[in-house]
Amino acid sequence: MIEKQNKIPDNSILKNDEKSFHYVDSFQSQDATIRPDNDVISIGKLFLTSGPGWADRLMSIRDKAVGVVGLKTAGQLTSEAKNPDNFKFQVGEQLGIFKLYAKTGNELVLGDDDKHLSFRVSLLLDGKKKIMITTAVEYKNVFGRIYFLPVKPIHQLIVKGTLREIIRKLENETAENLQTTNHR
Repeated sequence: MIEKQNKIPDNSILKNDEKSFHYVDSFQSQDATIRPDNDVISIGKLFLTSGPGWADRLMSIRDKAVGVVGLKTAGQLTSEAKNPDNFKFQVGEQLGIFKLYAKTGNELVLGDDDKHLSFRVSLLLDGKKKIMITTAVEYKNVFGRIYFLPVKPIHQLIVKGTLREIIRKLENETAENLQTTNHR
């Protein structure tokens, strides 16, 4: 089950900057099976590779539309920055469309800054049953507010679908490990 809240979790790094954000949502798994070897980096890799396919097609359309007004697009990324196998998860590193801003033992803060808005995405592990994906947006101007208006409901569908897929992959990994252990 996935629960949505409109606040930053108390134990998130983002909580320190809460007053600067104009929009916040947080999607949380309630009973994910997170194995001991699943750390925040493995969850980060799953996050970067678990978005819905239809979202990739929408991003391509978005990039064509906003590229003409000078906003950042995925097409500007190097091939190395697009390949999750190359990611070292070092603060400052470009991880696909996200830059890694902060990292602790249980949280990654990704995001980007553009001229119309800045956003941060927190991937937070809370114990071994809960994964939280929190998005916080700061509008820099009126264009940022206008831009995010139609993006917001699509963003929520993408994040919820991504979290659902992460949970599915974790459950499949756990089932495969149990089968392997039982066959020894």
